[in-house]
Amino acid sequence: MPSVAETVRQDAIMESLVARDLLVFRKQGWEMQSTMAAEEESEQNSRAEGFGGLRHARMKRQTAVLMSRRGDVWTTELEDISATGALLARPDRWQGEPGDLWVLDMLFHDNLNIHLEARVARLSQQRIGFEFARIPEDKQAPLWNLLGGYADTLEPWGDEEVED
Repeated sequence: MPSVAETVRQDAIMESLVARDLLVFRKQGWEMQSTMAAEEESEQNSRAEGFGGLRHARMKRQTAVLMSRRGDVWTTELEDISATGALLARPDRWQGEPGDLWVLDMLFHDNLNIHLEARVARLSQQRIGFEFARIPEDKQAPLWNLLGGYADTLEPWGDEEVED
């Protein structure tokens, strides 16, 4: 009989695979209709983190990002991006809490601006980890194309977390 930790790890792997399949649907223009599904995915990722589970592969990429929320506007830099979230440098004197919803505009080239809504998932003194909450239909394919092979690849949780 498997241990509790092994059972939870196996569940986290299966849930990660289900989350990957949801991304395939998004690529095809299907959007998750329920915020409950997004909350479940976030909870699955948290459980996976604690048990050495899998996450969507992160692509290292540096580019300018404009963050806005309720009249507050900040500029910062993208450190990495995946199919489900992004890691940003934390601006000086930035105020925010886990769960806050922000609008992110990521400027990749002269003609590629990825505009989406993201929720603060993790914080440290120097970084902000966001999970994507809503990607407009017209930005899903450009994001998927930007990510290339990273879009549907899973990787183990590593030591490069948000915590400093």
